[in-house]
Amino acid sequence: MDTIFAKRRRRFLARMQEGVAVFRSAPVCRRNGDVDHPYRQDSDFHYLTGFEEPGAYAVFEKSRDRRRFVLFVEPEDPEQDVWTGRKVGVDGAVRDYGADEAFPNREFLDRLPDLLLNRPRLYLAFGRDPDFEREVLGRVETLKSEARKGHHGPWEVVDPRVILWDMRLRKTPAEVASLERACEVTMAGFEAAMRAIRPGMREWEVAAVLEFEFRRRGASRVSFETICAAGANAATLHYVANRSRMGAGDLVLMDAGAEVDFLAADITRTVPVSGRFTEPGRTVYSWVLRAQEAAIATVRPGATYREVHEAGLRVLCEGLREMGVVKGETREIMESGAYQPFFMHRIGHWLGADVHDVGPYFRGGESIRLEPGMVLTVEPGLYFSDANPAAPEWARGIGVRIEDDVLVTRDGRRVLTARLPKAVEDVERFMAAGSWWEGVRPASIGRVRRTTSR
Repeated sequence: MDTIFAKRRRRFLARMQEGVAVFRSAPVCRRNGDVDHPYRQDSDFHYLTGFEEPGAYAVFEKSRDRRRFVLFVEPEDPEQDVWTGRKVGVDGAVRDYGADEAFPNREFLDRLPDLLLNRPRLYLAFGRDPDFEREVLGRVETLKSEARKGHHGPWEVVDPRVILWDMRLRKTPAEVASLERACEVTMAGFEAAMRAIRPGMREWEVAAVLEFEFRRRGASRVSFETICAAGANAATLHYVANRSRMGAGDLVLMDAGAEVDFLAADITRTVPVSGRFTEPGRTVYSWVLRAQEAAIATVRPGATYREVHEAGLRVLCEGLREMGVVKGETREIMESGAYQPFFMHRIGHWLGADVHDVGPYFRGGESIRLEPGMVLTVEPGLYFSDANPAAPEWARGIGVRIEDDVLVTRDGRRVLTARLPKAVEDVERFMAAGSWWEGVRPASIGRVRRTTSR
């Protein structure tokens, strides 16, 4: 069964030195009372196994002449299955997930010493799950205490993320295809939302349109909590309350993404609630758009992450100077950090199984160079909070961010979210076109009077 997960396991084992790697699935998190949060598997665990149920352990063994993948899973339980559905079970772990062997999860700690016996090293992520680390390392120490029997446990502990995160940074063609699908679903959600927006709506209604389209088109879940921030709320970077009413003169910043096949999309658009940009928001928006275009144009193999960031930052600083927000030459503004009260984050981040995906940005103090298969967001912004005394009066309450998902290709770049309008004229034309959402009356704008005929 040569699945994408089997291929990943082979690559992982090829990069492992001789030893044993141990992983634990994500825990179930209680929401309140006896209700749990919706379950989502740990990204590294899923990356190697494809297994989505909680309560599981995965062990990878590598020796001179052996490669083995062992799963420990929740066994089938007919009484519990009535409440929560049928489990994959031990047989299914071998049959459907390619495990060489599988056992009930209650046997994991008892069988672990045999798996670790006389192995030179242990691959174990440290710093994330102290209780699990303590249990595993306790078994290692017990083995070492049996030296007179010729037993020992691993003497070296290596974090497997040093291998996994480098693997995850470069997307395979199959992963790119899933990312493209996630981006298509996300763009459809934004298109619906942009045509649904009208003055007087609550932010939560726009967020609901986005998420409805995501799920309607097959997304497993959202990539992160949806941001729908109108007016001054947009100057808060991770605003998720989504409860304010949108005024006709407001810009509304929407930052959202759909997850498909455990891969995340991440898009931001800032659009006028009225459907037409007005000053001063139009000027701020135009500078952010220019900055994004400059940064995206820098993405290519061999370019550094720092170069992409600085290309966008340079335009933002030029805009701040031209708008009279800060004084000085562009280079001085960049070097002094005078822009930071208005642009306080980096130009973007890696994108993949996690919306802020894993992988280094710097190595040995040097900015990492882009390679084909890497995917990053490009998301400059300018934020003029009401609470920021450095913000000029005319700009206060304006927040603008524009974000697209960009794949590094052999000959440059491909913007996976390019179809979604962002030029001023394109946004206005698109929002004016209307859609089937016009027939859905927002619940927060008055009530429809019912009339009866006699």
